[in-house]
Amino acid sequence: MKISKWTIVRTIMTALVVVNLILKSFGISVINIDENSVAAFVEAAVEVAAIVCSWWYNNSFTEKARKADLFFKSLKESQK
Repeated sequence: MKISKWTIVRTIMTALVVVNLILKSFGISVINIDENSVAAFVEAAVEVAAIVCSWWYNNSFTEKARKADLFFKSLKESQK
């Protein structure tokens, strides 16, 4: 059984949060995050996601998408 890359990413992120919580309880702040940093990160993530989605969905990269484009083009030409 293959472990997905997202499972690995979630596991690493959980480990980082746990380590940060433990260190905070001892008064050591390794990952110092404030509200503005979180807001800036979320804003940048949303912007990047929007750019990637608009680029991906408006361009035909997969074979199925290219075939669909050809089919759509043939439908348009047959209606002329």
